[in-house]
Amino acid sequence: MKKVELKDVKPYEAPKHFKMTALRLHGREETGAQRFWMGLSQFLPGGGAEYDESPLEKVYFVLEGEVTVKTPSEEIVLGPWDSIYIGPEEGREIVNKANRPASMLVVINYPD
Repeated sequence: MKKVELKDVKPYEAPKHFKMTALRLHGREETGAQRFWMGLSQFLPGGGAEYDESPLEKVYFVLEGEVTVKTPSEEIVLGPWDSIYIGPEEGREIVNKANRPASMLVVINYPD
């Protein structure tokens, strides 16, 4: 068991993301989690992530604020306590269209 305190977590650069801060809370290096990692993404108004596809599974869980997840065929708005599963190779774009910051937990599996 390993406790993580937010005050000790260091930000990292998330590729293809803009106007946001990424914090890795759990993972191999942080706590020894071997199958997945979990981060906290904090998006400023207008912040987000460019369209991308990945072979990894993802779960987004919005803590506060609002984020819009866009796929080639739909646009889904997530508010506090809403979550979404994104399967392998499923493309997505993220944007915070609101005028206030949004915070979201991100869980991603490690590749085999």
